[in-house]
Amino acid sequence: MSVLSGKKIVLGISGGIAAYKTANLVRLFIKAGAQVQVIMTPASLDFVTPLTLSTLSKNPVLSSFTNEESDQVQWNNHVELGLWADFMVIAPATANTLAKMANGNSDNLLVATYLSAKCPVYFAPAMDLDMYKHPSTIASLELLQQYGNIMIPAESGELASGLIGEGRMAEPENIISFIEAHIANQLPLRNKKILVTAGPTYESIDPVRFIGNHSSGKMGFDIANHAASLGAKVILVTGPTHLQTKNELIERVDVVSAAQMYEACHRFYDEVDVAIAAAAVADYRPKQKAEQKIKKNDANFTIELEKTQDILASLGQSKKNQFLIGFALETENEVENAKAKIQKKNLDMIVLNSLQDTGAGFGTSTNKVTFIDKHFFMESFELKTKEAVAIDILNKVILHYETNNI
Repeated sequence: MSVLSGKKIVLGISGGIAAYKTANLVRLFIKAGAQVQVIMTPASLDFVTPLTLSTLSKNPVLSSFTNEESDQVQWNNHVELGLWADFMVIAPATANTLAKMANGNSDNLLVATYLSAKCPVYFAPAMDLDMYKHPSTIASLELLQQYGNIMIPAESGELASGLIGEGRMAEPENIISFIEAHIANQLPLRNKKILVTAGPTYESIDPVRFIGNHSSGKMGFDIANHAASLGAKVILVTGPTHLQTKNELIERVDVVSAAQMYEACHRFYDEVDVAIAAAAVADYRPKQKAEQKIKKNDANFTIELEKTQDILASLGQSKKNQFLIGFALETENEVENAKAKIQKKNLDMIVLNSLQDTGAGFGTSTNKVTFIDKHFFMESFELKTKEAVAIDILNKVILHYETNNI
């Protein structure tokens, strides 16, 4: 999944021959999972049709301050457009549009929206060779970058005039790659590798029956998905669940039993920076697994159980520089039990939730948690969605690396 997935993008198109490439650019943004709102300058309407771009973007194309096609004249609010966007991309950015942007000449909807934008703004210059090298254009490019805008460098090649040189708008694929790389480089967990466990484990009684629990895996999956969206490479070790990952930065490892999860965690543990154990691992398993389905004969049936290996404790025991986070689902003496786990299992932080709290625990989309660190500092939160809890957990990870300058 692209870092552009779910992002809102205003694409500004100005009046140059390279505007014909914007149909493909819109298509690539949509393919990456972004929402796109196209704004065209009046001059750009001569180079590409709004119908093409509105069909591809699935949004009406805007080109003026008012929409007079409806029965009542409607104002296209440039302020709202500027605030709506997560990113603004101006491609092609002609010499005329660059000069207007640099000097605040707000005579069209595109420049007015640019001046209202509070988000990062990317611009891809496109013009002929002599125009690109002219001192006034160079001044505009320098000034716009001083303002904090990000230039997508023009490419060299054959130009519309027949000259060969610098000034071609970057190809749509290269614009997407440039923006994705720039965004990824700003993400707080880039270059970090995180191990996340999720879901239940199933311990076989016979070929058709098992001991399990009600964990859906949602908490672990939300952590994995958000960590990947922050730039981390994620190894997700998950027990049986119907949930799916949403990001190509997630390497999913499916397991069934506690023993399989133990093996998978230790296979990757030495290479990760962070481990977050959100799985609900079985504490016991049948001592003997029947090779055939057990028949229903006696009124009572006894299964002898044995302990499974404690995955979290083993990770704590072999911990080097990893930031290790565990979970504690308790029903009584919650804080005391959680603190004991921190010390016993050598954790840096534990996420405590109680089945006594309505909306917390297994099988819900929400959770109510308390963070306790290794110094026993506690921070309690109100009931939140599990996605919001995942954000809170990963904010602690980010804070750990920022505080320790790692």
